[in-house]
Amino acid sequence: MPLFFLLTATLLTACGEVEDTRPGQPVKHRQVAFKEIVKTFEPMGVMLRKETYKADKFLPMAEALLAKRDGPWDYFGADTNYPPTKATAEVWKQPEEFEKNKKAFIAATDALLVAAQSKDKAQVEKAYDTVHEACKTCHKQFKER
Repeated sequence: MPLFFLLTATLLTACGEVEDTRPGQPVKHRQVAFKEIVKTFEPMGVMLRKETYKADKFLPMAEALLAKRDGPWDYFGADTNYPPTKATAEVWKQPEEFEKNKKAFIAATDALLVAAQSKDKAQVEKAYDTVHEACKTCHKQFKER
């Protein structure tokens, strides 16, 4: 019976996602960094969609987003297009376009912070939507679905 459980556990582990075993684990680091961005960004959207906007709670979230926004970019090295990446080969085939999308995201997060500092909900909603669109635009071209 213990052998059965050991085999079952081994098979279940094999069904999981591919692990990044390369030195420095760049793919894993950028995936973790993107997840941190999402964990910071999504509650902002929930607050806006559920009409529970509170300027004093939103501002620290916008500041946290700025603190995390640079996390993934350094991990897109020339030799990082391997499983478990979810990036498309276009990242490396079109580096100028990828950089343009990254800069649009950075500018949009800067504008979101300014809007959050204004505490004006209309400005915040517009700036949030711009960040969201920057994410969607980049994902459409540079992330596997």
